[in-house]
Amino acid sequence: MKSLLAALAVTVSLTGCATRWVVDSDVRSFSEIGTVPADATYRFERLPSQQYDEAAQLRLEAMAGPALEGVGLRRDDAAPHYTAQIGARVTAEASMWVDPYGSPWWGPGPWGAPGPWGPYHGGWGYGSGWSGPGWWGPPPYNPWYSREVSIVLRELPSNRVVYETRARNDGPYNDSGAILPVMFQAALQGFPNPPKGERRVNLEIPTTRN
Repeated sequence: MKSLLAALAVTVSLTGCATRWVVDSDVRSFSEIGTVPADATYRFERLPSQQYDEAAQLRLEAMAGPALEGVGLRRDDAAPHYTAQIGARVTAEASMWVDPYGSPWWGPGPWGAPGPWGPYHGGWGYGSGWSGPGWWGPPPYNPWYSREVSIVLRELPSNRVVYETRARNDGPYNDSGAILPVMFQAALQGFPNPPKGERRVNLEIPTTRN
């Protein structure tokens, strides 16, 4: 079982007005790619459930696209070398910080504005949050968020799976719009020859707050 500190998947430390936001992801990848072809291309592949809400899926693809480009894959729907099937999941549960006797705890609240966090296989999850210090009251006012993203690459024209990777993250912050893109980057770290076994990938989101 993770220790409480290890389970704190997103940490925020403030220095003046600067915010240092580190997203800690547990990543596991499997690869059958030796060398990526020069100027390798891809197109997104959608499951039937992901075709139900095109606008939601487009937002998710916009989160994953920069991570794919960052490892040398260029999107080309007309002449792809790979297909990329992506997924994301966000669930909320009672925070481990909650006092079981119902007493509120004083501390920093999650950063982020209320609203939809994004698509999950054609569905939606919603979260609301607060900004800055304040009371964390009894459930359901301070949820704990568990997240997972996945990428599966298939080589064309054989449609053979050549790369599979997942990244998991959990923490009290509800800003999945900022966290999920970084998790896609973490999922592709080491592409196309990632380390074997599960590993921890820490990526920082530098931000500023007034």
